[in-house]
Amino acid sequence: MTGVAITGLGVVTCHGSGTRALWDAMMAAPVTDPGPVPDPYANMDVPVVQGVPDAHLPAESQALARTSRLALTAVDEALADAGLPPGGAATARSRIGLALGTCMGDAGLHEQWRADGGKPVARFTSALGVASEIADRLGPVSVATTISNACAAGGFALGAAADLVRSGEADVVLAVGADAYSRVMLACFNRMGAVDPVRCRPFDLHRRGTSFGEAAGALVVESAEHARARGATVHAVLEGSGWTCDAYHLTAPEPEGTQIIRAMRAALDATGTDGDRIGCVLPHGTGTQLNDVVESRALNEVLGADVPLYSLKALIGHTGGAAASVAAVAAALILRHRTVPPNVPIAQQDPECRVWLPQGLTTPLGSDRIMVNGYAFGGNNVSLVLAGAGG
Repeated sequence: MTGVAITGLGVVTCHGSGTRALWDAMMAAPVTDPGPVPDPYANMDVPVVQGVPDAHLPAESQALARTSRLALTAVDEALADAGLPPGGAATARSRIGLALGTCMGDAGLHEQWRADGGKPVARFTSALGVASEIADRLGPVSVATTISNACAAGGFALGAAADLVRSGEADVVLAVGADAYSRVMLACFNRMGAVDPVRCRPFDLHRRGTSFGEAAGALVVESAEHARARGATVHAVLEGSGWTCDAYHLTAPEPEGTQIIRAMRAALDATGTDGDRIGCVLPHGTGTQLNDVVESRALNEVLGADVPLYSLKALIGHTGGAAASVAAVAAALILRHRTVPPNVPIAQQDPECRVWLPQGLTTPLGSDRIMVNGYAFGGNNVSLVLAGAGG
């Protein structure tokens, strides 16, 4: 598989808007507790989320639904970073495509309409509505697709974006993952007893589930040749991706991790290298009991126990369909700085999770490749391998 260049990065999380804000938070490793959702109808046991303050979103986007606001905030940064002005500059960017990953889209808008007693406007807004808002920002697009396979969606979107470039469907593709607070989604996890009342604590012995956050991540991908022709800066290279589905259970991961292992190995095979070249892993690591144990065992089998992990969800919460997209942005930043930031401290590591979680100090990146994992309900698994711009 031929790698594709990543030439633009954009992100917004509970720690602010922009890659600088994310990197600063990663290096500081603060313990950030989720706050109560601003929703009077959130009648559930643990109605909390690591939300994005409105101050970090452009004022002109206030008329949009929340996931669209998050997505466009990340998109605008990624386009500017890649030197691609929005709004139809065809001579600057040739044919552009869009691959969006999201769990709930702008479901929050429909939830509000229902609470208020009815739909106030004629326009229908759904997961497809987010892609529509992004496409409006981009101008004419050659292809636009929305992937909604739960919490792996952002990772699948990045892999799909790379495939669109390789196949010639587009010269440049914007891969986006975005999700905002959804009453339905949080209520469902509450009903399953899968929300940690403290915070997201992956691999911690005392973890009690996951904890959600709002976020969006955007990456501009194109062929290396196209990037050179327009003088773009290459931040990283997406070298390989592996997609699998175990279809074991509606919500639970398959206990042996067979297809998780297969996804990681497929991503490695696409790079033509083995696990010894992976210098860091950004795990899926949700903080749920079974997920963390299964992923830990899979990582040990494929990569061994000596690869440093950076647990992003401990910093920003589980951001749903945005999770793997934001993780890919974080991976590109780690490659840029050649440093694995310290993990958010945990009280006591679960002895069943035999993984290396550096805490307190930064760790030099020992190799020029990083793996990003994303898993989802229904057994949807994706692994991505990013390499430094120098290969």
